[in-house]
Amino acid sequence: MQNALLYLVTVLIWGSTWLAIEFQLGEVPVAVSLVYRFGLAALLLWAWCLLRRLPMRLPMSMHFCVALMAVLNFALNYYLLYQAQLYLTSAMAAIAFSTMLLMNIINTRLFFGQPVAKRIYVGAALGIGGIAVLFAPDLTGLSLANTSLLGLLLVLSGTLSASFGNMLSVRNSRRGIGILPMNAWGMLYGTLALTALALLSGNTFVFSSQPAYLWSLLYLSLFGTVIAFGTYFALLKRMGPEKASYTIVLFPLVAVLLSTWFEGFQWQLSTLLGFALVLAGNALVLTPFHKLRQLLPGRKAAVVTVPYKGS
Repeated sequence: MQNALLYLVTVLIWGSTWLAIEFQLGEVPVAVSLVYRFGLAALLLWAWCLLRRLPMRLPMSMHFCVALMAVLNFALNYYLLYQAQLYLTSAMAAIAFSTMLLMNIINTRLFFGQPVAKRIYVGAALGIGGIAVLFAPDLTGLSLANTSLLGLLLVLSGTLSASFGNMLSVRNSRRGIGILPMNAWGMLYGTLALTALALLSGNTFVFSSQPAYLWSLLYLSLFGTVIAFGTYFALLKRMGPEKASYTIVLFPLVAVLLSTWFEGFQWQLSTLLGFALVLAGNALVLTPFHKLRQLLPGRKAAVVTVPYKGS
């Protein structure tokens, strides 16, 4: 039940951040907005950790690992994804980013030697196929002869960066670093990396006083960063990268629902088919085959009555 709650919170929050990000783009440079987002998140998380008197000291050898995780997961990942949306629609970016599920499965096998059940590969393929069907109109508009190719390269690079960051997060958790202290240090290091990137890019640290910018910044910092990364890293520790990262396949569906309510997104047959494929993939990834068989008519009764035949 606790895993289900963590899963639900992560999907709902990250699914809603796509709409909130729209209010961050334009007046303030991307790198600067990210500095504000992760800087505020770091302040909030450090205040919470100190209030709870959590142990914040890390061995010097671990600071490098946490800093590298932060650069990959917080700084480079988000910067590349934001830049990619200059060339791709948010739908196309979400589709490309959902490939992190497969990247995490492959990286888990490469870095940890963990065997992966065949159903997870099938479920991942169904989920990504469902998102492709869901956004079929956008896919038909993709042309490799224009800047869409650059956008795809950027978003896939950001996705790969996030996947490597996920592997480091699992490694750090297995070495006994608490999730909240790791995120607090990570967001601090991520903010420093983004600040350096903004300065090297020649960005001016301007700020927008528009209410929409301020409220979206607060939401992205508190919910989209502090809470969502906390629940997601908890899932990484509990369920492993291949299962936890299925949130990356599901959160675009939340984004579509919000787009329907706030932006007048038009539902089509491909929308319904896409949802069905993603839900089927979700069931395969999260549920062992023997449990799925028990859900079939007549299977549960057979499992219950067999042990009593010999008594």
